[in-house]
Amino acid sequence: MKMTSLMNNYARLPVAFAKGAGCKLWDVEGREYLDFTSGIAVTNLGHAHPKVTAALQEQAGTLLHTSNLYEIPLQEQVAGKLAELSGLSKAFFCNSGAEANEAAIKLARRYSQLKHGAHKYEILTLHDSFHGRTLATVSATCKPKYQEGFAPLMPGFQYVEKDLDKIEAAIGESTCAVLVEPVQGEGGVLPLGAEFLQGLRELCDAKGILLLFDEVQTGIGRTGHLFACQAAGVLPDIMTLAKGLGNGVPVGAMLAREEVAAAFAPGTHGSTFGGNPLAMAAALAVLTAIEEEGLLAHAVQMGEELRARLQQLAATDPAIVEVRGQGLLQGLVFDRPVGPLVSKCLEKGLLVLSAGETTLRLLPPLIVTSADLHLGMTLLEAAIKETSA
Repeated sequence: MKMTSLMNNYARLPVAFAKGAGCKLWDVEGREYLDFTSGIAVTNLGHAHPKVTAALQEQAGTLLHTSNLYEIPLQEQVAGKLAELSGLSKAFFCNSGAEANEAAIKLARRYSQLKHGAHKYEILTLHDSFHGRTLATVSATCKPKYQEGFAPLMPGFQYVEKDLDKIEAAIGESTCAVLVEPVQGEGGVLPLGAEFLQGLRELCDAKGILLLFDEVQTGIGRTGHLFACQAAGVLPDIMTLAKGLGNGVPVGAMLAREEVAAAFAPGTHGSTFGGNPLAMAAALAVLTAIEEEGLLAHAVQMGEELRARLQQLAATDPAIVEVRGQGLLQGLVFDRPVGPLVSKCLEKGLLVLSAGETTLRLLPPLIVTSADLHLGMTLLEAAIKETSA
């Protein structure tokens, strides 16, 4: 066994990468790979995108960090752009998706308790959800394997099925919010659907509770809309972002409508690194590139091509149970574990992910081309055949 000073909390695949460009990566031995993971939905613009690279180089030579004790003009720019694009008027910046969700949990509770009283603290989350690895967000996550060994979990969460009637029945005197992912990525690439999200908005309004969307994986163009909830025409009270917002630079954001955001006053929440100039330069470059390069429309087109190819594959292979997803977040569901298939794809030079035990998750960058998709599907088909044999 290889000796290492690293903790053993990752089941790493046996490859180390030295450089990347666009949809491709090269390992330390010079072998080329097609990246259909995007660093788990992070490098939405691909590797070494010129706009992001230039922005980081300029910012690194100017100012990296000052802390939130002082004004940061780039934060104002990114917050303004996100407010304009999302319809949610206020932003808080942090460093990760888990931190963004942690902030959303705190804001939902504080707003609700200031408005209704200390009894308003419970948040409903869905079966198959994933909201992060901190103690609060792992408590919000309804997947026992992520919670094992961390008891006692944080109280104040109730898990419910993806059924509007059952959610309504679960709402009680202490309920302050419902927190969902528009597409459950880690849970198996499970889109909740426009009808469900619209019904959830109506239910939360009727009950006087908040609606929170975790768009850490689905946000920043991944589904063909800048935010997945826009496909359903639903505006939440609070939305969280991370992953693709910095294209590899750690950055998270929590957006909220003004009345809700006002519950955070000076001293109620904070982050030392959150929204520092380097992270904001990356975020601004990402949002600018998506707009200037027409990447949302491109992601819709490429997502349709990818889905069509996956459906063709499913039609010829009885081991494939279902194709599901939105845009460039697609899942291929098998009747068997997909771990061996992920490893076989790696052998062939294609990087893919699992989402649960039996779902293969594909997350090409938004800049992916038809030629990239053709190559990726050719490699995937060969890997499936060899794994099945």
